[in-house]
Amino acid sequence: MRPATPARRTVPTELAALAAGVTQATIRKWASRGKLTRYGRPGRAEYDLNELYQLVVAGGRSRVDR
Repeated sequence: MRPATPARRTVPTELAALAAGVTQATIRKWASRGKLTRYGRPGRAEYDLNELYQLVVAGGRSRVDR
């Protein structure tokens, strides 16, 4: 039996930036550099909170290029 994959919890750019303690421009930059996956549709970007957590907290925010 395969372990269940947790459901993706996505938030818009503004909330992703607030959760990470960075600017919206930084969230967009991380996505454009492939550090963070962009979900959603054109004009409505969303980001996975678990992925954001791994990038910022588990990866060490000081090591992430802004």
